[in-house]
Amino acid sequence: MYPNLYYLFQDLFGVKISFLKVVNSFGFFVAISFLVTAWFISREFKRRQALGYFTYTEKTITVGKPASTVDLVSNFILGFLLGYKILGIFFIKSAMANPQQFIFSANGNIPVGLLVGIIFIVLKWREKNKLKLAKPEQRILRIWPSDRVGDIVIIAAVAGFIGAKIFDNLENWDRFIQDPWGNLFSASGLTYYGGLIFATIALWYYFSKNKMRFINVADTIAPTLMLAYGLGRIGCQVAGDGDWGIINSAYLSDSNGKLSLCTPEQFKQAAVIFKDHSEQYGIVGEIQHAAFKGVSWLPDWLFAYNYPHNVNNQGIPLANCTWGNYCNYLPLPVFPTPIYEIIMSILLFAVLWYFRKKITYPGKMFGWYLIVNGLERFLIEQIRVNTKYDIPLHPSQAEIISFLLIVLGIILVTMAKKFFKPIIPVIKPS
Repeated sequence: MYPNLYYLFQDLFGVKISFLKVVNSFGFFVAISFLVTAWFISREFKRRQALGYFTYTEKTITVGKPASTVDLVSNFILGFLLGYKILGIFFIKSAMANPQQFIFSANGNIPVGLLVGIIFIVLKWREKNKLKLAKPEQRILRIWPSDRVGDIVIIAAVAGFIGAKIFDNLENWDRFIQDPWGNLFSASGLTYYGGLIFATIALWYYFSKNKMRFINVADTIAPTLMLAYGLGRIGCQVAGDGDWGIINSAYLSDSNGKLSLCTPEQFKQAAVIFKDHSEQYGIVGEIQHAAFKGVSWLPDWLFAYNYPHNVNNQGIPLANCTWGNYCNYLPLPVFPTPIYEIIMSILLFAVLWYFRKKITYPGKMFGWYLIVNGLERFLIEQIRVNTKYDIPLHPSQAEIISFLLIVLGIILVTMAKKFFKPIIPVIKPS
């Protein structure tokens, strides 16, 4: 595992670049997923625009005005935060040991923040001064949906992060009430469906405000949501962030990180020895596990993985490890569910992307996305460790939401013609 890019470069290329400790592996792959998704969304918007499924909106802007007080103040605040937090890491020795914790703390470098804030003011003033006119003019811009992809991605990212944090704390309420502030502002602890729900609400408001029919946009971006999820799960796997499955009791792992097959009796003995580690899977004797021996023509780590150097530092110490705070591994290997989700999500994206030109009635593509998304997550939950609710059938939060998504998707697919009018292509303006 590579908790951040520093250890990845150190392990793969033999170089030590200290500032790469700032770049968390999970965050890096999430950023990649947003960029790749944005490219696909832009491409699909342009295709649908050419077919006349979307048109533009007009916006009146004033050009040639000098920098306003609001422009200068907002740029100073942005520059100050960048210098105080991000650049401040390189001027505070203790921050480099745990950059993520530093960023989410109140600590920072005030002189660097002030300096960068002033630089941002000067740059903004110069930018506006170059474009200043003797008499400011009003101009009308035509804005197409494809021009809004950047806004869509940023809104989805911010709202999604907030929702993911809120739902994670709701799912782990006992942990939250012990340290509300710390859990809300920690760099870890995210729930995908919380992010999906909050991002959907935020984007619905944005689309309504900008006269974009929500269901048409939902159909446009639906396939790419599966791709974004799959690419994001690469970050989960690479970082070892705890989104793994239940124990595969057909294997054990030694302190060098090597996997080996074991008997049921050997597993029971190991579960007692490592009871402090295995308590998250249940009390000894009732541990959540399944014994599945992998096939000979595939690597064992596809069926059982011990997540060495995981970012959460879960497990017990590896032998002869020099990776600082990231020297633990799981002595009882688990199913690497992120790998399964990466494969399933990318395959499902390919299927939805292929059929996007054939499924054209409003609501149906989004409905199919909800169905396959819900099915994928509901199935993977059967071998994942999650908080169970004390209600009939003892479902997890994700199982409840994924089931509801499947039901909603079926309703959309089967009753789309009752809910939505067919798309009437608009005349493309000259």
